[in-house]
Amino acid sequence: MDKTIIEKAKNIELLLMDVDGVLTDGKMYFIPQQNGKTQEFKSFNAVDGIGIRMLALFNISSGIITGRESEDAQERAELLAMKYAYQGFLSKTKPLEEILKDAGVKPENTAYIGDDLTDIPVLKKVGLACAPNNAIKEARDISHFVTEKVGGEGAVREVCDLILKSKGHWDKVMEYVDSAHWPNIEKRKIKIVKYSEYSRINS
Repeated sequence: MDKTIIEKAKNIELLLMDVDGVLTDGKMYFIPQQNGKTQEFKSFNAVDGIGIRMLALFNISSGIITGRESEDAQERAELLAMKYAYQGFLSKTKPLEEILKDAGVKPENTAYIGDDLTDIPVLKKVGLACAPNNAIKEARDISHFVTEKVGGEGAVREVCDLILKSKGHWDKVMEYVDSAHWPNIEKRKIKIVKYSEYSRINS
């Protein structure tokens, strides 16, 4: 592992990420409903979820900034004790600025995982830019860390483990493993912002 990446990861206090293609494999499932409409469903990976919850154990906050609005994504964010869920934002720099201000965290102490064109402006601004192995070339080229796993298949977990190990928390994680005792994570108040509502308020 490049020492520069480890040093960057060591300073991370906040992990933000895209959803489609990062927390998921990018596929979208539309199930017909009795009312004639369709319901969108997403598939998440439990391995990624454990990584995000481990971050919370060590007071490292997390959140999503995604271009689509999805009840599944919001529920997943809440279950994983995330602090931020910004949905429907194709332009992600404004959400990033708001989150950093709310969290009191500097860009250099923030990591972001993105896989596509809309993620690039954020990847350029944070201290640790990360991309799944199957992200578009442009996203991979500007990222400090490219995971071995693809989106939806453990890419997020790789970043979580990198942060925890770089910050010296891994021995404590293994203590939890060996004792088979994991501290409870208190349900956090999550800031949910949807562009469809945000745009009306700020227009």
